[in-house]
Amino acid sequence: MGLMAHRSRIAVTGASGLIGAALVRSLRADGHEVVRLVRRPARSGDECAWDPKRNHVDTAGLAGCEAVVHLAGAGVGDRRWTAAYKKEIRDSRVLGTTAIAEAVTRLDTPPRVLLCGSAIGYYGDTGDRPVDESAPAGRGFLPSVCVEWEAAAAPASEAGIRVAHARTGLVVSRKGGAWGRLFPIFKAGLGGRLGSGEQFWSFIALHDEIAALRHILDTESLTGPVNLTAPEPVTNREVSAAMGRVLRRPTPFPVPAAALKLALGDFAEDVLGSQRVLPGRLLESGFRFAFPTVDEAIASVV
Repeated sequence: MGLMAHRSRIAVTGASGLIGAALVRSLRADGHEVVRLVRRPARSGDECAWDPKRNHVDTAGLAGCEAVVHLAGAGVGDRRWTAAYKKEIRDSRVLGTTAIAEAVTRLDTPPRVLLCGSAIGYYGDTGDRPVDESAPAGRGFLPSVCVEWEAAAAPASEAGIRVAHARTGLVVSRKGGAWGRLFPIFKAGLGGRLGSGEQFWSFIALHDEIAALRHILDTESLTGPVNLTAPEPVTNREVSAAMGRVLRRPTPFPVPAAALKLALGDFAEDVLGSQRVLPGRLLESGFRFAFPTVDEAIASVV
């Protein structure tokens, strides 16, 4: 019997973020009990205190949880990548995952599953070559972070807990992430391709992201990496055209690569890089996308 078939107690880190907040709403709407991990003293019964930098988790708050969903981490596109912020990106993921993975092993009754956030940044720049979960890690800053991030969950899997890593693509939402920045620009009629526009973007509608996370929680056979991306990645040029179509705005203003590098620093490499990532394991396990195409994904949040 899957977790989602009965009322379960589920803990979530990163519950105030774009994906975490949507997941908490979805789980609670279906009657599940959600415990949010917070970086301050807990103020209510549905909160549990933790401090990832000090490797501290109040395990009493995790008691009785059948699943732990760990999504916390500093935003990759939130700030310019200074040396200090790169350290923050890495530490927030690796130290946080270590703290959670070690905490769940100390529980008298451990959860049935630990679902950790990860990212398609794992694969690096794949050009126009499609990759699934069998592909090796790429080279560069984000791939190296993703490798360490996923490895940090080892204590939980070694203790016999099912561990899955949700390698999420670019989430289509108006409220955050890369797409959250695109919407106001395109709505104003100022949108256009970024750089050459030939780089692949592996996207996923926020609705499908939440449904896929719940599908992983519910599917015993899913362990290790699972790509959370729509079945047909598209080029940035196609993204721009789709944004124009759905929002009914012209898309006349390409942003030169040099301007992006000036504005975004190292993060520009990620925006200009190409990732053609396929959701092999999701599809094999019977998951169905509600919004498989880029037009449908954009329309779902408009």
